[in-house]
Amino acid sequence: MLTTKFIGALFVVCGLLYMAGATVYRGRMSEPHSSNNESVGLEPRHRGLRFLGLKANWPGVVVAAIGALMLLLPSA
Repeated sequence: MLTTKFIGALFVVCGLLYMAGATVYRGRMSEPHSSNNESVGLEPRHRGLRFLGLKANWPGVVVAAIGALMLLLPSA
């Protein structure tokens, strides 16, 4: 029972780390230096919220869901 909870917690953490890593390493976080004097931040102007979608993060969601089920399984 303890190993099931430990493995479940490990799956949840690995799923969350996968989703965070996929978001961070998806693309360039900064644009090359421009000649105009616009404020240049770390985020590109046209990134949008597609990188948070289910299509890009489904493996992490599946691993985290399996871990959550493993955590709840001994309780039932």
